[in-house]
Amino acid sequence: MEITTLQIVLVFIVACIAGMESILDEFQFHRPLVACTLIGIVLGDMKTGIIIGGTLEMIALGWMNIGAAVAPDAALASIISTILVIAGHQGIGAGIGPWLSLWQQQVRF
Repeated sequence: MEITTLQIVLVFIVACIAGMESILDEFQFHRPLVACTLIGIVLGDMKTGIIIGGTLEMIALGWMNIGAAVAPDAALASIISTILVIAGHQGIGAGIGPWLSLWQQQVRF
């Protein structure tokens, strides 16, 4: 799939909004279901965006910011995974692997 300049700009805007929301936690744009769906709309494949977003949302259901503790940044990992799946014509399973590895790097035990 050829990604146009307009799509790149729109992906950047969605990524910035989702990244800010992961700290603010106000409108929930950082949740995988919302972020993946928005990226799917921008890239022209909303169905795949919703499917991968729902799959990743099931993994991230229990995460939330409490006090000064900040949950892992699911928005960045979700956006990268969705772009890889849609632009690379991969299956949904190919998007879960990078998402889990990006998330694992942020988790501190």
